[in-house]
Parts: sequence; C-alpha cells; structure tokens
Amino acid sequence: MTICKPRWRLAALPLTLSAFWPVAGMAQTAHRLDDTVVTATRSAQPLADLVADVSIVDRTTIERSGATGVPDLLARLPGIQMSRNGGLGSNASVFVRGAESRYTAVYLDGVRLDSQATGGVAWEQIPLSQIDRIEVLRGPAAAVYGSDAVGGVIQLFTKKGEAGKPAPYAGVGVGSHRSWQLEAGISGRTGTDDAIDYALGVSKERSDGFNAQPQRLAPATAVPKNPDDDGYARLSGNARLGLQINKAHRLDATLLASQLESQYDDFRASAANPLVDDRNHNRLRTAGLTWSGQWTEAYSTRLQVTDAHSRYATSPSPYRTETDLRGYLWQNEYRIGVHLLSATLERREDALVNGGIDRDRSQNALALGYGLNTGPHALQLNLRRDDDSEFGGHTTGSAAYGFAITPAWRATVSAGTSFRAPTLYQRFSEYGIGSLEPEEGRNLEAGLRWTQGASSAGVVVYRNRVRNMIVFGAAGACLSEFGCYENVGRAQYEGITLSASHAVGNVQLRGSVDWQDPKDRVTGRQLARRAKRYATLGADTQLAGWTLGAEVQATGRRYDNAANTNVLGGYTLVNLYASTQVARDFMLTARVDNLTDKDYQTARLYDTGGRMLWVGLKWAPH
Repeated sequence: MTICKPRWRLAALPLTLSAFWPVAGMAQTAHRLDDTVVTATRSAQPLADLVADVSIVDRTTIERSGATGVPDLLARLPGIQMSRNGGLGSNASVFVRGAESRYTAVYLDGVRLDSQATGGVAWEQIPLSQIDRIEVLRGPAAAVYGSDAVGGVIQLFTKKGEAGKPAPYAGVGVGSHRSWQLEAGISGRTGTDDAIDYALGVSKERSDGFNAQPQRLAPATAVPKNPDDDGYARLSGNARLGLQINKAHRLDATLLASQLESQYDDFRASAANPLVDDRNHNRLRTAGLTWSGQWTEAYSTRLQVTDAHSRYATSPSPYRTETDLRGYLWQNEYRIGVHLLSATLERREDALVNGGIDRDRSQNALALGYGLNTGPHALQLNLRRDDDSEFGGHTTGSAAYGFAITPAWRATVSAGTSFRAPTLYQRFSEYGIGSLEPEEGRNLEAGLRWTQGASSAGVVVYRNRVRNMIVFGAAGACLSEFGCYENVGRAQYEGITLSASHAVGNVQLRGSVDWQDPKDRVTGRQLARRAKRYATLGADTQLAGWTLGAEVQATGRRYDNAANTNVLGGYTLVNLYASTQVARDFMLTARVDNLTDKDYQTARLYDTGGRMLWVGLKWAPH
C-alpha cells in the first residue's frame, strides 16, 4: 500500500487539530456518545464531553482479536505502532504518536505500572486474557498524571461483576505453533440490594513458538543461533471485589498476578555450545484498594492505595531486575452547575533492585483541575506540581477547548507540557549520572470531527517536542568505560491522523490513516522502529448467524537504528475473523492473522510468526 507523503509542515502551525475519535479504531461496533471514559481527566465523563483524543477497546473486540498480546491489539488503533523482538512473550514496545515506549503512562485497574530499570511498562508481562476494557488517551497528560505521560496514557481494566445471578464462563482455544489457552471465571452480584459485586478469572496459555532469530548480525563469521523454537508459557489470574456500603460510599479491591516464561536466543552462544536455552522469567503483581464517597450532591472524594511489583530475570545468564511502585491518591471533586473543580494529592514511591543497585525515591504532587461544559462550549484546564525526592520540583499544565459548530461538527484545540523523571537505573547504575534532569515535552494539537448517527469522521494534527532527552552517549562522567546516560537528546513527534466509520447496508466500515514524522532534532534522522506512514482498514457484517470481518494493516518503511542505516521494509497484513453461536451459551470464534503469509520484521533480525490461525470456543450461560 502506497501513501503519498503529505505536503504540510506542522512546525508552521500555531495550534494543531485534536479530533476526538468516538469509535475505537478496530472496534466492531460504535460506542455511544453517552458512554463514560475516566482516562482523560481521572473523572468519569461522557464521550461527547471530552476534548481529548481517546479510543475504547471493549471485551467483544478483545475476544475477536484471537490469541494475541496487548501490543498487537493496540497497534490496530489510530496513532499507535508496536515492535517486538520475536513472538508473543518476548520484549515489546508501544509507540503512541511516535513517542518512546517509556513516554506512555500505563495503569491496570488504577494501579500504575512502570520499570525503574528500562523505563516504561514491560508490555509482555500484561495478560490480555484478564483484560476486559482498554482506554487509550493520545497526547500528553502530565498535568493530570505526572511523570511519564509525555506521549499518552493507556488504562487497562479487568472485568467487574454485574447485576444478576452468578455468571460463570469457560473457554478453550488452539492455534498455530501448537498454541493453546484455557480460561475460566465467574462474576456477579450478591447480598442485600446486590451490594457486593465480584469477578474472578484464571487463564493458562502456552505456545511452542517459532525460531525468532535464525541468523546473526554477520552470518559469514557468526556462530549459528540455537535453532529451537522460542515458545512461552503464562499463568495468570485476577480478582475484583466491590462493596456498595450505602448510596454514598463504596469500596473496591483488585488483585492481578501473572507469571510468564519465554525463550529467546542470546549472543552468548559459542561454537562449542550453540544450543544455549536462554529464557526470560517475568512476574507481575498488582493490588489496589479504593474508597469512593459522595458526601453531597456536589462534593465527592476518592481515596486510593495501590501497589505493583514487576520482576524480570534471565537464565542461564544471571540477570535480575525488580521494581516496586506504591501509590497513594486523594482526589476531591466539587461540581457547581456546569463547572467541575478538582484537587488531588498524590504520592508515588519507587524502589529498584538491580545488581548492585538497591535504591528508592518518592514524588509528592498537587494537581488542580477545572472543567466546563455548557451549550456548545467545553473547557478543560489542569495544573500540577510534582516534587521528587531526588531532582526537586516540576510544574506542568494543559488547556483544551472544544466548540460545537453544529450538532454534527465539533472543533477542539489544546496545548500542554509534560515531563519524565530519570529512572533510578539511569542515575545510579554504572552507566548513570546522578545529575540527570527530567525529560520535558511541549505539545500543541487541534482538530475537527463529524458525527451523525452511526457514521463519524475525524482529523487530528499534533506536534510534540521533547528536550533534555536521556540518551546513551560516550564514556565520561559515569563509572563505565562503554558509555553514560546524558541529557543531550531532542525529539519531535508531529503528524496527522484521519479516521472514519460508516455503515453501508449491513456492512460496517472503519479505518484510520496516520502520517507522522518522528525525528531526532539533533541529527534530523527518523527515530528507530517507527514508520512515517501506516493505516488500518476494516469491515464487518452479519450473515446467516455469523459475524464476519476483515482488516488490513499497512506500515511503511522504518529503520532499526538511530543512524538510519538498517532498513526495516514496509508491509501489509490481511487478517480475517469470524464468530457464531454454535449452541445455547456456546460461542465459536476463529481468526487468521497475516493471511498472505507476509515475511516481515518489526525489529531487525527477529522474525515474526507468518500466517497464524486461532480457533476458540467459549461457554458463557445467560
């Protein structure tokens, strides 16, 4: 698929367009404008009131995605790309509007996920089987969430118990590369007036995988890699419990645990022993406790304590890193007519154990917000001050305005600043420098959207500049002779997204096209593993009791290195899916990914799985 290079220049625009996309980029059904979203401001808001670029992925979409990971699912949304070092279970990165993976703040049931070693979440640790809903906010949100929300925010939610009798479910799936998955769970409500809601789920998945790295960088002189298939196995489970104490007060508790073992090929192989069985060992554990109180019709509060533990280790090579992240949140909201005022106190505590590093730090923050929705006007203002125990204070702010030109047309403009604090590893490892400063971003965007019935269309234009980027440079002030981290990088992420959804008879069409220019402002080169052009197009319909669908993913050329010398070719993938009720309470789903068996790579020298088939059967009595 060829897309012409646009002839516009974002740097010349005083503001950029920020279209709100009310339909998830790969969703099979349109979301109602009265659906609520919490990611944009940390407060529940109808889709129609938002002045932000948000997508929703619901459970139906997730189930029809087949046996894929969270990054694969996200890559079908507007403005998002992914790369992975091999198959499922291997290291993955997600780029929101071209920004580095560490520039996205990620939450699971309100629990913050991050790594104080690499920076950013370890996407392979998150079990898609336990996820019920995903909300994606594109664009900086540091004025609401603090450090890390430079490119966007992604919130993942597990299933919540609903009213009615207990609803059990069980499922089995099989696919290519001798992959299989078993899952089971139950959810519902009980007690007086259904005051207690609960949801429990467990999943076991396994795959023999494929040989992800069949050759070395220099095949003529290198030792052959281990020719075995690089598979993975995961065991995960979650629990969610809610108690409606009375009409005004509620308690919620969440737990999730995931254990992932995956194989990979290291560069430690030798001629004497080329069959080293290298393995990754990942652990993720999250817990959260939230109390919500509606003290008056106007005033409400939310008090939350969260904890996340992330562990990554390898064998037989002796590497291990562990990050613990604890959060405390006290959010207050006061509504006066069409005005919403918010004040939030937040504390974040990070701890890292990595080799000889055993360090911790904390951040205290005060965030203020003001929202207005009246007639055709919508306004959102946010201001936040973060004080870090290591580098001191940092202030961020944002302003967004929306105007309904007609009932069908709406325009928005916004601007905001952001930052990311250096990780403990970047400051205290042998490659670290204690004087590193936060990375800082400035974003401008604006947009236009049209919505009428089940049809919609939107355009997004944005420019996000980051300075003080932390990069790995030459040896100098740190202890290592191989190089040191330093604040010398500058990047610019600018682009435009077109998206639309329209029904033609019984066929629902949807699609998005992204043109972007993620570049290093120091060298002028394209940032690694990100294409300048990519698109997703899809269609689905109902026929004789079946839901049938097809989607096309097209990505342009990328580079695997900062010097832009190692080229990753563009590719186009065709995916098919189908589902039907085969008997009472039984749903059959099938999916074929990469129908044409396209040979492509998202990371140089790491193969992908080729054509893949997945068939699943789920029992869920109604």
